[in-house]
Amino acid sequence: MHDDGHLNLLDHDSFAHGVPHATFARLRREDPVSWNDGNDEFKGFWNLTRHADIAVANKENQIFSSAQGIRMEDQNHEEYMARRTFQETDQPEHSTTRRTVNPNFAKPTVAKFETLIRELASDICDKTLAKPEFDAVGGIAKQLPMMMLGRILGVPDEDLDWLVEKGDALIGNSDPDFTQHVVDKMDTSAYRMMPFRSPAGVELYDYAEDLLQNRRAVAEEGILAKMMRDENGLKELDFKNFFCLLVAAGNDTTRYSIAMALNLLAHNPDLIAQLKTGKYWDTCADEFVRLASPTMHFRRTATQDFKMHDKTIREGDKVLLWFVSGSRDEEVFENPNDCLLGRSPNRHVAFGQGGIHVCLGMHLAKLEVRIALEELVKRIDTFEALEAPTWTRSNFICGVKKLNVRATKAA
Repeated sequence: MHDDGHLNLLDHDSFAHGVPHATFARLRREDPVSWNDGNDEFKGFWNLTRHADIAVANKENQIFSSAQGIRMEDQNHEEYMARRTFQETDQPEHSTTRRTVNPNFAKPTVAKFETLIRELASDICDKTLAKPEFDAVGGIAKQLPMMMLGRILGVPDEDLDWLVEKGDALIGNSDPDFTQHVVDKMDTSAYRMMPFRSPAGVELYDYAEDLLQNRRAVAEEGILAKMMRDENGLKELDFKNFFCLLVAAGNDTTRYSIAMALNLLAHNPDLIAQLKTGKYWDTCADEFVRLASPTMHFRRTATQDFKMHDKTIREGDKVLLWFVSGSRDEEVFENPNDCLLGRSPNRHVAFGQGGIHVCLGMHLAKLEVRIALEELVKRIDTFEALEAPTWTRSNFICGVKKLNVRATKAA
C-alpha cells in the first residue's frame, strides 16, 4: 500500500511495508490532533502526532488514563481486569507495582550484564558470519534479546525458541507470519480474556502456572524466582500477565531496534565507517532506537474533557500517543529522517519518556543494541542488503522481520 500521506492508521495494511511516515508528517503539519473514524470492531480515536503534545499527555497522566487499556482495541471492564499489567494502571497503583519490579531493570543492575551480553553477542556474530549471506534479523537481531530474556527470566535455554514464538504470536497478533489467529481477519472473541486476544496467551499462562506450582525449573537469580519469593509480590493473575509482558515486550522491541540498526547499516555503508571510528558508541543506540520506535503508540483514555489545538477531546474518548511520529518531529529533530549517530541531545520518545510509564527495560535495550553493533562492526568490512526488508503487519509494533544481507569479514 503506497503511502500517499492519507493512509488510515486503523488499518494494519497501512504499515505492512514499513511505517507510513508521509502520513505522520502530514498529520504533524496539518492536523496534529486528528480524529480517526472507527469501524465495526473499533470505536474511533484521536491521534496525537507531535512531540510536544505527546509530552503533555504523558505528563497529564490523570487526564490521559492508562486504566482502560493501552492498545487501540476496545475492552469491557471484565476483559480489562483479566488482561491488565501494571502498564495499564494509573497512580498510585502503577508506582506500587513498579517499585516491586524496577530494581531488576535499574541502570546499575543492567550494567552488570555487560560482560554477559558481550559474550553472547560475540558468539552470535561469529556463528552468523560463518556464512557470507544470511538473514540478519534471524541470525543476529532475534538471537541476542532472546538469550538475554532467558537469563533475566531465569528459564532454561531449551525453552527460549518456544517462548519467543509465543511472544511473537501475542505481540504480532495482526501478522499472518506470526499467528494463525490474525486479529482483524477472524473472530478472536474466544480469547478475549487472554493477552492480545491470542491463543498463545493460554499457552503462556500454562507455562507461568507451571512456574508457580514448581513444575518447571527456574534459576534462583532470575527475576521470576525473585518475584515468586516476594511476599508482597504480584497475585497469580498479575504474575501471569506480567510474565506474558516480559516474554513479548522484553524480546520483540529490542529485536526490532537491533533490526532497524542493521537495516540502516545495510543500506548506508558510511554508517559502518563512522562506527568503526569509535566516536559514536555513547550516542548511537538512542539514534537507532529513535528511528526504530518499535512500540509505535500507546493508547490513553480521557477522564475529562480536554482542549488541544482547538479540538475538544471528550471524556471517555480514546487517544493514541504516536511515539513513532513524535520521535521524527521536525520541530524537535534536525533532519529527523536521517541517522545521525552523534545526535545529542536526543529527545526521542520511543521509550515513552516524560511520563510515569517510561519503558522498564530501556537501559537493557540500549545496552544490547550498542554491544550487538560493537561486536558486529569490528568483525566486518562490508554489510549490504541483498533485497528490500520485510516488515511487520501491525499498527502497534513496527519492525523489520527479515533482512537478507551479504557481509565480508574484516581482514
